[in-house]
Amino acid sequence: MLKLSYNSHLIEAGLDEAGRGCLTGPVFAAAVILPKNFDVEEINDSKKITWSKRFELRKIIENKALDYAVAICDNKEIDKINILKASILAMHRCLDKLKTMPEFIVVDGNVFNPYKDIPYKTIVKGDATYKNIAAASILAKTYRDEYMIKIHKEYPMYSWDKNKGYPTNSHIKAIENYGLSPYHRRSFHIKSQQLSLF
Repeated sequence: MLKLSYNSHLIEAGLDEAGRGCLTGPVFAAAVILPKNFDVEEINDSKKITWSKRFELRKIIENKALDYAVAICDNKEIDKINILKASILAMHRCLDKLKTMPEFIVVDGNVFNPYKDIPYKTIVKGDATYKNIAAASILAKTYRDEYMIKIHKEYPMYSWDKNKGYPTNSHIKAIENYGLSPYHRRSFHIKSQQLSLF
């Protein structure tokens, strides 16, 4: 069972992102502040939960959270500043959108840039350790999946409804056959039959 938060006595925001390793689309980030009495045991790392269960839990998180926000950095921003900086910028945008100012921030992973003067801690596999980070992972993942399904309708040949923009063999073959869409990240390089994305 996951712990609720890193600091039980502070207003703490959990942060996570989705889509860093994709070839297509934005990186999504979410921030979640859970109440002290949040007792939903099914909350876990979004990668360990089925697709339908994530959406079910998203409704619970949004109904019970003290506050939450979702934000993005699109593929053009990713190409301009790089995916790591874009992921952190998306997280900062989430914090900007919160109505409740957190007293502490916990972030999944090992890299973050200071936000205002709020103390923070990065936690590797934090989404499998703390519920507030896991809740953020669920929101980031479900909102990104919805977005990829939406843009799939514009460019169905890339099968984003299935691969969500990740570099599957079928996705790479579609790029070889059809070239790049406006949603592809030009700064990501693919080594497959001499194919490179610029």
